[in-house]
Amino acid sequence: MSARLTAIAVLALVILPLYCIYKPPGLVISWLQRQFPEVLFQVSTTQKVVALTIDDAPTQYTEQILEILKDNGAAATFFSIGGQVAGREDVLQSILRSGSELGNHAMHDEPSINLPSQTLKEEITQVNEYIDAAYRAAGRPRQAHYFRPGSGIFSSRLVDLAKDMGYRTILGGIYPHDPFVSLWRLNAWHILGSLRPGAIIICHDRRPWTLPMLKRVVPEIKRRGYEIVTVTGLLESTRDT
Repeated sequence: MSARLTAIAVLALVILPLYCIYKPPGLVISWLQRQFPEVLFQVSTTQKVVALTIDDAPTQYTEQILEILKDNGAAATFFSIGGQVAGREDVLQSILRSGSELGNHAMHDEPSINLPSQTLKEEITQVNEYIDAAYRAAGRPRQAHYFRPGSGIFSSRLVDLAKDMGYRTILGGIYPHDPFVSLWRLNAWHILGSLRPGAIIICHDRRPWTLPMLKRVVPEIKRRGYEIVTVTGLLESTRDT
């Protein structure tokens, strides 16, 4: 009996940390927010409002994502990779005209933390120019400057660099690991099972399985009485709470 209990205990010690990495509880995200206040993981509120963020735009799937959001009265912050903008400038404008907003995700799909500071500055500057051009072409005012580091890994150097360039670093607290997990039902379960007021949800464009996931998740979040807004919308709606 003792050997069995020992085996169960060892298994729990292995599985529990892995599960917390895959699907961190709200207490972990709250701790991260306290430890790193200059990085936004979530907003403390009792209001039923969440921010939806979509990384790696624009792609051939972005317009379909916008249709899902439109059909459900939702908006999102799309973090754009500069290397994907050429030939899709009109998609960035469509994002803005739909009521969503743009954030900066550097030039390439790679860990920003590995880039030399000067290279990262140049990439952020280049993507900033694409974003500014999209706002001008769409006739929309740019309300905020948000940066999400590639691969979601950050350091004080990276956060300070972005801040010096006028950017706030945005991460999140609900992340279904959808760049690597193509099982859209599992990803939807992950998001819906983690849903809480003030959360920032991280999803990814450029994957075909994102579309059925969002078709399941977005209306269900609305059915539960939540607003789905941009990062700016989340900050504004909870400013006085």
